[in-house]
Amino acid sequence: MHQVSFEDIRQAQARMAGFVVRTPCAKSVTLSRITGAEIYLKFENLQFTGSFKDRGALIKLLQLNEAERAQGVIANSAGNHAQGVAYHAQRLGIPATIVMPVGTPNIKVRQTRDLGAEVILSGDTVDEAAISARRFCEERNLTFIHPYDDTAIIAGQGTVAIEMLEAAPDIDTLVVPIGGGGLIAGNAIAARAIKPDIEIIGVESQLYPSAYQVRHGLANDCGGQTIAEGIAVAQPGSLTLPIIDDLVSDILLLSEQDIERAIDLLITIEKTVTEGAGAAGLAALLAYPERFRGRVVGLILCGGNIDTRMLSSILMRGLIREGRITRMRVEISDRPGALAKVAQLVGEAGGNILEVQHQRNFPGVPAKLAELDLVLETRDRDHIAEISGVLSAAGYKVRELIDTPDAG
Repeated sequence: MHQVSFEDIRQAQARMAGFVVRTPCAKSVTLSRITGAEIYLKFENLQFTGSFKDRGALIKLLQLNEAERAQGVIANSAGNHAQGVAYHAQRLGIPATIVMPVGTPNIKVRQTRDLGAEVILSGDTVDEAAISARRFCEERNLTFIHPYDDTAIIAGQGTVAIEMLEAAPDIDTLVVPIGGGGLIAGNAIAARAIKPDIEIIGVESQLYPSAYQVRHGLANDCGGQTIAEGIAVAQPGSLTLPIIDDLVSDILLLSEQDIERAIDLLITIEKTVTEGAGAAGLAALLAYPERFRGRVVGLILCGGNIDTRMLSSILMRGLIREGRITRMRVEISDRPGALAKVAQLVGEAGGNILEVQHQRNFPGVPAKLAELDLVLETRDRDHIAEISGVLSAAGYKVRELIDTPDAG
């Protein structure tokens, strides 16, 4: 028996009514066509704080007694859990303290403070912040709100699956990101109680494959910079891991490139913003298409809190990958009118010049020649080849400067 029951999750669902958004669950026709599976998306990125963490945080806070509420709570987090705790603590009149690593982006610190929490910056990592949080917890006699290894948190997160299967009862596969395991544990319990033959598949970043390594008897080896920081957890929870072992049939690993492409597709096709963890489910279908072809798949877009600069970079890299932005180097004679002629040829071929860099003095460039580096807006990779062909036919030496091994 698991420490969290389906009845616990049902009770959590009843208690959160009116406090937590019942987010849409909708079929994506275009993503279904791309992947070969019938895909339903659960838009947890539309929660007030931008992630599913609102659910578990609320249920945990509602379980506190009057003395615990008056004394206050503390949590350590660099992102979604911090905001979920701060938001619902403010609504319930509970003092909240959040310990964040020193390097947490200013926008996340400000958003958490704006939700009424006291923010303490301590430690260089989330693990170091957790040590400080435990110390403050004891010193101030606060209640610690764990991000995932707590029965109330697991029960709250499990309400997502109830809503999904009510909206789309034909779902036969749930693909759920794994960080500490709270989301997948709660949803696996709920989904299997409602539909015993449903398959639960977990996904992790290749850089943080903690649950995968435990399952396969491998040494723990996690670390590195991932855009899926919401699931960058080096050790799954002691409560969540047995549930994962029992109810999750498979764990798939994702490259950074897989996750990037999923973020890009969700914003360009579904017009919805997801963070790396939020796009991880779709990334699995893109990386392992045969594993899901013909299935009816539910994906939880578990968060949408992504740095705007990072999002801009991902979208630009997506344009490059699709051949809609490219960079070419053209060798021209160093005389008046040469640049204009190249620009004319590119324009006649339908290309749009976004940037031009003209260089003649660097080593390797003959004295009577110059090099043009052009950043071009194009339709696709065939169009790039067409423009290159036009320039070559006019006698110019041209080459593309962007390596796109995964183009198309």
